[in-house]
Amino acid sequence: MTQSAAVWFVVLAAVVGANLPFINDRLLAVVPLKFDKNLGVRLLELVVFYFIVGGMALLLEQRAGRIAPQTWEFYAITATLFLTLAFPGFVYRYLYKRHG
Repeated sequence: MTQSAAVWFVVLAAVVGANLPFINDRLLAVVPLKFDKNLGVRLLELVVFYFIVGGMALLLEQRAGRIAPQTWEFYAITATLFLTLAFPGFVYRYLYKRHG
C-alpha cells in the first residue's frame, strides 16, 4: 500500500468510525443490545472507535517507517477532528426530524 493510499484509508476509517456509533444501534456495531443506546453509550463507543482508528493509523505509520513523536497536542487535535467528523451522524440521530 502506498503512503498516499494509507492516508486516505485512515481518513475513510475515521469518517466511518466517527459516525458508526450514531448510525448503528448495536454495541460497537457487533453486539445486539436489549435496550436502546443512550448518548452516554454512544460517546463511549466514539472514544473506543477513536482508539481503534488511531491504532490502525499507528500500524500503518510503523509499516511506512519511523513513527513521528506525538505529544499531547497531537492527541488533542486528532480528538477534536474525530468529533468534527462525527457531526453528521450526531445530526442524523438527534437533530434530524423524521416525518411519519
